[in-house]
Amino acid sequence: MMGVRVVEDRERSGQRRIFGGIWVVFFLQGMVPGFWLPALTNILNAQGLGSWVKIAFLVPPLGALISPLLAGALADQRLSADRLYAYSSLFGAAALGAAFATLHAAWSPWWFVGLLFIYSLCSGPAWGLLGTIALTHLTDGERRFPLVRLGATLGWMVAGVMTSYLFRADTSPTAGYASAGTRLLGAGLAFLLPRTPPLGTASSWKSRLGLDAFSLLKNRDHAVFFLVTMLFSIPLTAFYMYAPELLKVLGDGHSTATMTLAQVSEIIAMLLVGSVMVKFRVKTVLLWALGLSVIRFSLSAYAGQSHSISWHLWGIALHGVCYTFYFITAQVFLDRRVDPGLKGQAQGLLALASSGLGPLLGTFLCQWLRVHYVTPDGQGWMQFWSILAAMIAACFILFAGCYRGQGRRNG
Repeated sequence: MMGVRVVEDRERSGQRRIFGGIWVVFFLQGMVPGFWLPALTNILNAQGLGSWVKIAFLVPPLGALISPLLAGALADQRLSADRLYAYSSLFGAAALGAAFATLHAAWSPWWFVGLLFIYSLCSGPAWGLLGTIALTHLTDGERRFPLVRLGATLGWMVAGVMTSYLFRADTSPTAGYASAGTRLLGAGLAFLLPRTPPLGTASSWKSRLGLDAFSLLKNRDHAVFFLVTMLFSIPLTAFYMYAPELLKVLGDGHSTATMTLAQVSEIIAMLLVGSVMVKFRVKTVLLWALGLSVIRFSLSAYAGQSHSISWHLWGIALHGVCYTFYFITAQVFLDRRVDPGLKGQAQGLLALASSGLGPLLGTFLCQWLRVHYVTPDGQGWMQFWSILAAMIAACFILFAGCYRGQGRRNG
């Protein structure tokens, strides 16, 4: 009996160390975009590069079209996911720091765009790789994965506050330098993560390129899920591109810090989503997320009409709940439903849909809406956000009508 107790104590101690290590890396991973992404539009405008906003926001999705599936295949077949994350983070840190250095030095904007693309290639698989590592090593992943993912939310919040109040870099390339340094630290700590060896084998060139993931689309539910995820990610692009701009129009001088309201609500959602996934079907949770997102965009639309910042603040706060209930549920859903040898590629396909195709189309659409509806005197934001809310409502109808599911546990 004593021996069994000692073994159990060791297992619990080991799980605490694993949880703590992964949590810290998630925290740093969340800080990286939290420094520069919400501030990017205002940084480029301050540099006289407002016309480059669309191009800059096109770059990360382009990178996410290429690297996540390939990295997922490498993690499934050849390299441990932890080492792949660490090495890609090292290269990503160097590219990101160099990108903002060229912006600071007033070089041609194409230098910034090119280096940001290299960074995006390196960072595209990051969230999927960390998800694979966490879900592989954490016991009771449904409950504990949201808690470890909470580290990234807190990291994003800390970075946003530091950008606005410590570095005063809401319009400065300094935000990019802070991000690159944090990425470098995260890469170093990633070498201490538990080894996550590949569990699959490469049987063809399609396997090596990660294209086996597309076989998942033969399943009706998977096809509906990935399609809705891609379509849902189109209007979500506006959150990072134009929510900070609307804050500025409505009189907020610290928009990067204010955007962390989404992370505040995300913390609450992270603490709840594990229990929610156990009690309710995946379809139910995802529909909640889509329905709340319609309300969230409608709140920003009304802020544009009333010129009252409080409605936009409520919308930003609700964004964190919507994002968590959809995308954390999505990652756990794939871990349940996909064979072990395809888990990395499945997470890569999710990244392709949610960080690649969706934002790529969203960047074009949101820029078009911004140009055609928003006037120089700050009018037209209601139409802008209302159209995006209608798109999410269409996603809700599509998912409700076409996704079947497999009962409470798996669908």
